[in-house]
Amino acid sequence: MNFLVRTRRVNLALMLIVFLAPVLSIAADPPIYSNKSGAIRGTDSVAYFSLQPGDKSVKGSDAHSYQWKGADWKFATAENRNLFIATPEKYAPQYGGYCAFAVSHNFTKSTKPDVWRIFDDKLYLNFNRRANKKWAKDIPGSITRGDTHWPAVLTNCEARGNCG
Repeated sequence: MNFLVRTRRVNLALMLIVFLAPVLSIAADPPIYSNKSGAIRGTDSVAYFSLQPGDKSVKGSDAHSYQWKGADWKFATAENRNLFIATPEKYAPQYGGYCAFAVSHNFTKSTKPDVWRIFDDKLYLNFNRRANKKWAKDIPGSITRGDTHWPAVLTNCEARGNCG
């Protein structure tokens, strides 16, 4: 009798895992922050590397788009799109385009394309100028904390109740 009870419990646990795993994976934030305009709200991630600090981001075009990691990336030129295709990790923003300040504090937040910084040849985006200023007070420390939390932070949205 005891063996049958344990077998039923194991079977029930396995069934819960099988049925809940897809639901739980849907609940996490996607790996790339994207909206209806695309990754980085439709801006050209390659163009940031030719801008001066404080410059506005460059809008991408549907004519020069590319699908990568489940998001639609848009570029101002075919040349920028091709550079991205060749080495997307070089040009994609860190932390999937989520707010670098937020990730360094173990949560996710959307970003504004015009609140950006290149540090050690990597693109970082933030939610607003205030978050960017706080993040920039200790960039190496902020990056170390963010790297520690990424990508596990993507599942923290369940606790906040606002995934996606």
